[in-house]
Order: sequence, then C-alpha cells, then structure tokens
Amino acid sequence: MEVVVFSLLNGLLYGLLLFMLSSGLTLIFSMMGVLNFAHASFYMLGAYLAYAMGGQIGFWPALFLAPVLVGVAGALVERYGLRPVHANGHVAELLFTFGLAYLIEEIVKLFWGKQPVPYRVPDVLSQPIFTLFETTYPAFRVFMMVVALLMFGVLWLLLKRTRAGLMIQAALTHPHMVGHLGHNVPLIFMTVFGIGCALAGLAGVIGGAILVTEPGMAHSLGPIVFVVVVVGGMGSLTGAFVASLLIGMLQTFAIAVGASIGDLLRLVGIPVAPHGELTGITLAQIAPMLPFLLLVLILIFRPRGLMGARET
Repeated sequence: MEVVVFSLLNGLLYGLLLFMLSSGLTLIFSMMGVLNFAHASFYMLGAYLAYAMGGQIGFWPALFLAPVLVGVAGALVERYGLRPVHANGHVAELLFTFGLAYLIEEIVKLFWGKQPVPYRVPDVLSQPIFTLFETTYPAFRVFMMVVALLMFGVLWLLLKRTRAGLMIQAALTHPHMVGHLGHNVPLIFMTVFGIGCALAGLAGVIGGAILVTEPGMAHSLGPIVFVVVVVGGMGSLTGAFVASLLIGMLQTFAIAVGASIGDLLRLVGIPVAPHGELTGITLAQIAPMLPFLLLVLILIFRPRGLMGARET
C-alpha cells in the first residue's frame, strides 16, 4: 500500500511538472503552428535566472521575475529571429529554434559553468506538510502541484472563456480577417510566443528546485515534452494535461513495481524461460523508453493524439 500511495504522489508530481513545461509549447503550436525546439532551453533559462536572482532578492520575487524575463526574451526572439524566417516555411523555423537551443545552452555554460548549481527553495517550503507511513512529504512538492493546476485552469479559461482567447485562436486560422478587424496579428503572435516561453520559464523555476539545475536539464526533459504534445494531441491543452499525467504515472509505477518483462508475460499466461536475457529485463530499466513506446502506439492507432482535433 505504501508503494502505491507514494507512486501515485510521485507520478502526479512528475506528470504536473511535464504539463507545466509542455503547456507553453502546446500554446505556441496551437496558436502559431510553430514547433519550438528551443522550448526546453527556455525552461533551463528560467531555472538559472531564478537561481541567480534568488540569491540576491529572494525566491518569491524570483518566482515572478524569472518567468517575466524569459517571456520578454522569447518575445524578442519571435520578433527579431523567428518572424524573419517564418516566410521560408516550417523547416527554416525548426532549424532556427534548433540552433537557438544550442546558443542558450552555451550562454548558460558561459555564465554559470558546466557543473550543477545549488538551487534551493525557502525554508518554509522545505518543511514537511504531512506524514504518510512515517515518511514526510515536503511542502514544496504540494506547492508545485497547486501552481500546475492553477496554470491549467487559467490557460483553459483564457483560451475558452475570454474574448482575448478567441481572438488569439482566430488569428491562427483567419489572420487576414483578424487584421481587417483592426487587430495587430504580428503583435498577437509575438505575445503568444512570449507567454509560451514565460510558462516554460515558470516550469524551470519550479522544476529546477525539484530536479537538478545544470546545463543538461534541457536535454533530459526536452524530448519527453514533444512526446507529451504529440500523445495529447497537437495543440490540445487538455490533451497535454492528460498525456502528462499518463506518462508521469507510467514511468513512476514502472520504476516502483520492480517487476521484469518475464513476470508480466507469465502474469498474462505466456510461458517464458526463467532466466532469459530479454525476459529478465526489469520495467525500471526500460522506464525511460516507455513514453516513446507510448508515442509509437499513439501514432499507429490514433495519429491525431488522445484529444487532438487535427489530423497529423
């Protein structure tokens, strides 16, 4: 029972962190049709900015200022970098964001070095908030869950229940009509890209304290973020939320169960050799591969994703 409870909590925690990171990418793609390969790099930038500012002005001001600075940087990237190459098609956009990811990584190494930095949260968030099975659960993890749920609620209300959200969505499908109505479509796109990057920065502020803040953190989560977006459905915010929780639970339980492939095959009635090389592989060993296996199954049986409205 203890393993199940903590696996649920850890899976929920990891899944909500994935959603915080993937929500910005989903927003950018659904509004602009741009797959931003540098999105995880903005996540890393948010973590490092929060670490740098936290040592000077404290964690709470950095929690608000770091995402704002990342959002401003993203808006400038869209205005002076992405917009000029947009006319050359999606391949040019992908190449630009791919190169931008390497540029941000080198900037981070230049300022903060190649080693992990000691990013810490305030003492009030380091305190245990409750105890289960004689094990304490830190308040910061609950704080992260609350922030992620609030982010989902605010984004959903913004896109589905406000005039600004409807205008943003209309700017993607009918940009000329929106422009004829007097709205500045390029400014809308720049704002959306900046907001998406700011969301990635906020995920970095939170995730950098839970995980390790180091120059490789973008590479560790970047591929899984694209898996979340595709599995959930390209451009679907709700789909990204569901896919994030699904992948978080899948990986967490695979690590916690400790069973092997042979155990699973025997459980369904398939006889296997007791000491086979393949059947002896544990689920914990293949846990990093499970999101990508899920991606393959989704592309085979439901190419538009769990809740996607577009055919891919």
